[in-house]
Amino acid sequence: MTTMSRRAEMFVPADRDPRVLGPATGDERTLLVDFLAGQRATLELKCSGLDSELSQRSVAPSALSLLGLVRHLADVERRWFRRVLAGQDAPPLFSSPSEPDGDFTGAVPDPKVVTLAWEAWRAETAFADAFVAAAPHLDIEGHDSWRGTVSLRWVLLHMVEEYARHNGHADLLRERIDGAIGM
Repeated sequence: MTTMSRRAEMFVPADRDPRVLGPATGDERTLLVDFLAGQRATLELKCSGLDSELSQRSVAPSALSLLGLVRHLADVERRWFRRVLAGQDAPPLFSSPSEPDGDFTGAVPDPKVVTLAWEAWRAETAFADAFVAAAPHLDIEGHDSWRGTVSLRWVLLHMVEEYARHNGHADLLRERIDGAIGM
């Protein structure tokens, strides 16, 4: 007799899942950083084992794709950590005023585009991790043209929310590509 599986099972076996190995208690910074790391790991897991398939669109006329999400989240990380909090002159990598949706529309099935997206995303998450680790506290502030003054605490919470929302998209995109389901 076959046992039914639930859609909410883990995407990978729990003993190999990097998202469940972090702390469940601790100070605010530790928990925020761990939650963000878990959300980032979810995006990577949802994209694992795919190459050009990453560029497959959800459904017409949407430009939404897993590759577009990677590119978008690289730009989001860059905006909040480099530009807003660190004060660097760091324009978006994949979008521009003339191509505001370039992060998604430029997500094409070209191996170079895929490689560049992952390299950029990894560079931006590494910068963010280093920035957070070096910050003396969560109340440091930066100025954003959209939100005004924001704290590192707010940015970390916002990033968890941003990834969680887009990881919901990633769940559906991955299932559409090859039927893979799970958290």
